[in-house]
Amino acid sequence: MSTTIIRKVLDRIGQPELIHLLTQTLSGTELNTLLLEVFRRRASKLSASQLLKHYHLNRFVKPADLPVLELKKTELDILNIFQEHAFEPIELSPLATLGTCSVVAPADQNKILSALRGTEVLADATNAMALHISDLKKRKVWIGNSPSDKLRLGTIQRHVRTQSISGKGFTPHFKIGCMVTSGTDTGNFNLEKEALSEHMDLMRNLYERYYRVEQVSFRFLCRSGYPDALTLANAVKEYIVKKQSGIKIEVVEMPEKEIGYYKGIQYKTDIKVRDQTFEIGDGGFVDWTQQLLQNKKERYLITGFGFEFMYRIMNGMLEEN
Repeated sequence: MSTTIIRKVLDRIGQPELIHLLTQTLSGTELNTLLLEVFRRRASKLSASQLLKHYHLNRFVKPADLPVLELKKTELDILNIFQEHAFEPIELSPLATLGTCSVVAPADQNKILSALRGTEVLADATNAMALHISDLKKRKVWIGNSPSDKLRLGTIQRHVRTQSISGKGFTPHFKIGCMVTSGTDTGNFNLEKEALSEHMDLMRNLYERYYRVEQVSFRFLCRSGYPDALTLANAVKEYIVKKQSGIKIEVVEMPEKEIGYYKGIQYKTDIKVRDQTFEIGDGGFVDWTQQLLQNKKERYLITGFGFEFMYRIMNGMLEEN
């Protein structure tokens, strides 16, 4: 939110130091108690007609505009595909810990729907799974035979994001398919090769065999965060091409925009449907578990793909009138 707007509000109520007092003077529990009472009082003043008016005006609270039974069936099919590929399906809470996205990733908290009791509405399942996995590792509750085993989780989760995105198929809340792999570095890019190969194999299975699209291809975008991202990308590509016949991978050495989000490799999944190409998936290596566990040997690979977006594609809902 604009600092100019905030300053105007504070000046109007004659409390220029209010935000400093709330954030620096009060404990988290005290602030939560205060805000709970503020919202209780505001809610108590609403009439039924005002409530209906607010519902009509609030873009975050409307139901999804897609057929629920068809989506539920597809969701179950995909969760089974996750399990077949050794990604353990998980049902996340609709809430995440406050700062789940903005603390470890370059995400603005204003793009997240912040809530009370130290929470925010889930905006990225891969961040939430990073916290869950890091907590398991911190407590030494391993999913596997040893701490070095790869941990693989997958989910299809409804996300809420506050930024407005124009264009067909974009809504304030939407379901995304997500899968993550966590492990420790064993040298020679072995974990990176194996993990990315597993993610891409699942994506090929999903789109070539389940959705039966005309073509699936991948792009590796070289990102900072490794000493030599191009060497990493080529080594991973060589490994996967030998392992998966017919796979199409393009390595892009210098992307036009460096986003500071992915480390070493960001990868894109493109599909062709009715002679149109769509970017359906995005993923790559991030350093979130490194930060959370304070361990530079931690590796964390994430993949996200458009679950509801795919329904719109397959049913011609994004084509021009």
